[in-house]
Amino acid sequence: MKQLDDIKSGRREFLRSSGYLLMGFTLMPGLGFTTEPDECYLPEQTLIADREAVDSWIRFDAQGILTVLTGKMELGQGIRTALMQMAAEELDIDITQVRIIIADTGQTQDERYTAGSGSIEGSGNAIRNAAAEARKYLLEMAAKELGAHVEELSVINGIVKSTKNQRTIAYKDLVKGKRLEAEVSGKSVLKKPADYKLVGKPIKRLDINDIAAAKTHFIQDLRLPDMVHARIMRPPAYSAKLVSLPSEQIQKLPGVLKVVVNGNFAAVIALQEYESMKALQKMKALAKWQSEAVTPLQGQLYADMVKNGNTGEVVEGDKNENKKLSENAITLEAEYKRPYQMHGSIGPSCAIGLWKDGQLTIWSHTQGVYPLRSTISDLVNIPMDKIRVIGMPGAGCYGHNGADDVGGDAALLAVQMPGKPVRVQWMREDEHKWEPYGSAMVLKIEAALNADGKVTSWQTDIWSDTHSSRPGGKAGNLIAGRHLDKPFAFEGGGFSGGSHRNSLPLYDFEIKNVVLHNYKGPLRTSALRSLGAYGNIFALESFMDELAVKAGKDPVQFRLDHLKDERAREVITTLVAKAGWDLKKEPGLGKGFAFAQYKNNASYFAVKAEVKLDRAAKTYRLVKLTGVIDSGQAINPDGIINQTSGGMIQAASWTMLEQVNYGADGVESNSWETYPILRFEDVPDTEVFVIDRPELKPLGAGEAAQGPVSAAIANAIFDATGSRLREIPLTPDKIDWSKIS
Repeated sequence: MKQLDDIKSGRREFLRSSGYLLMGFTLMPGLGFTTEPDECYLPEQTLIADREAVDSWIRFDAQGILTVLTGKMELGQGIRTALMQMAAEELDIDITQVRIIIADTGQTQDERYTAGSGSIEGSGNAIRNAAAEARKYLLEMAAKELGAHVEELSVINGIVKSTKNQRTIAYKDLVKGKRLEAEVSGKSVLKKPADYKLVGKPIKRLDINDIAAAKTHFIQDLRLPDMVHARIMRPPAYSAKLVSLPSEQIQKLPGVLKVVVNGNFAAVIALQEYESMKALQKMKALAKWQSEAVTPLQGQLYADMVKNGNTGEVVEGDKNENKKLSENAITLEAEYKRPYQMHGSIGPSCAIGLWKDGQLTIWSHTQGVYPLRSTISDLVNIPMDKIRVIGMPGAGCYGHNGADDVGGDAALLAVQMPGKPVRVQWMREDEHKWEPYGSAMVLKIEAALNADGKVTSWQTDIWSDTHSSRPGGKAGNLIAGRHLDKPFAFEGGGFSGGSHRNSLPLYDFEIKNVVLHNYKGPLRTSALRSLGAYGNIFALESFMDELAVKAGKDPVQFRLDHLKDERAREVITTLVAKAGWDLKKEPGLGKGFAFAQYKNNASYFAVKAEVKLDRAAKTYRLVKLTGVIDSGQAINPDGIINQTSGGMIQAASWTMLEQVNYGADGVESNSWETYPILRFEDVPDTEVFVIDRPELKPLGAGEAAQGPVSAAIANAIFDATGSRLREIPLTPDKIDWSKIS
């Protein structure tokens, strides 16, 4: 409970008690926050840090340890190590002398959500600037101590040395016993890439050892003294209303401490976790519900989206209605479909809440500790300054899953059990049925080719539900908030850029437009890794292959013929050089290619997929994925490779296997049997090559692979079978095996 004690004693009092260098942190616009409208607070809620508040800072202690603080969450993407590298590099400190504190409303700044592959671009650059400012400040102090000019000083492992008189002094001795503060101006000169010793090196992630040794790392592992356990009884369907529950029978069960029933929100708290699970089982057997049928049914979903989506609005492109597709000689159109898909987190959502001495503390794997704090404040009517949210990694996090919801559950139950940590973990069935899904999408593309086989015009029509309904301070966006006897209104996330992310081709076409048709579907949706980019790139890069066939061109050369962006061209030509590419046909084998720049302004990624047919079994196997990524300056190439490989494998699973099934009575995909994902024996070989550009700014790499992989697999299947699959998942039963000799 040391963390709680720290915050109670007051940050400034705590800091005054030891020698430190505190860097006040003023975040400039664009320096530390994502600007995606669907992934951050509204602009008027953006905070400029105050040195009296809990801001972002870096600190030296009396032992010479540098502590870095970031409001971003470690989601498994490896930002702990990468951010530590960036800070240590600017200060010329050994990486072993650096510590990091992540996402904690009691200690770190408000950096909104960890989303959109923006942690390195945002928090990383902010920390880099702070470290550069600290170095400048410390060298000015050292110059006075050593009787030298700043220009005559060098630093190795935190030891400042004067080339003039050979005298030295350590950083820790400069700050020892003093309270020093300096403002980050953002104007300090950053280290030159040619002088890097840590950035660009594949430093191994420091948290992997703890995970491998099964130490407490994930929120699911955390155990606190005197902790009790809770389970939530979710309704069988979204619309279900609780008619009756004999809670007195549940209360009598062994180990049960309390049964909480508030409207449709029902939970049990017990001494032991197993006792809470047994009680939940009994509750489900005794509860009576009333619900309405879900519409439209899955079989009519895509047709309903096109029929009942709104009339549409041109959201990207030339928006020139005077230029018509019909002006061109050859036209082609196709329609692609993406189903609802889930995060499928391996560890079901979990949180711990503690209500003690008028202070509510929540341990959570949320992607935004500050937004969750404001949402819980709204839910339980406790002021934000009485709530602290401490971030911990979750076992599987790819966007807005159930982390915020279970945080709300824990808050509601913690106030029912004052003084005891209440641990809430969802059951697998609830995780699958209640997490927000990636939205189903319908994508219709029409394009025209001229006589030279060049694309002259392109139009995409998108039908999609929202890709972001994060709580952002609104209790009605939590499941529990809507299930209370006096429910909070669900305000949704609105329809935003997430739906048409990456829908506008990066290619140089004379005319290109994107029309978005918003649609409110039957299932709960929000942010899933890459948002709409996955579906949009699947359609776009599949259609590019179809156009190449129509034009009689090599699909790779066809793309190069339409690309002027030199970085885009280089990832493609590098992939060809590394993985090979030709039009030679080999029986039973297929190869496919795809490319995209994530969000059209972040990492470039090209991928080659190779599939092998099993004619006898009428199935196929994804044999290998080879990718080339350009994320600008590569802070940690090993981290980029790991992130990209993981993204490729997850995207392959989505593309080949995954869709949420539902019926009139609700979601039917409630287990790994009913929602299969790629198993270890089916995981393809992966190989990733990184183009490092140390002279450029670093770009996020976490979501670059999702879309291109889907299209590359579809293109490889077409190459092998002649069947063009336009509806995900690309299951073998959709292939016309009669075409294959």
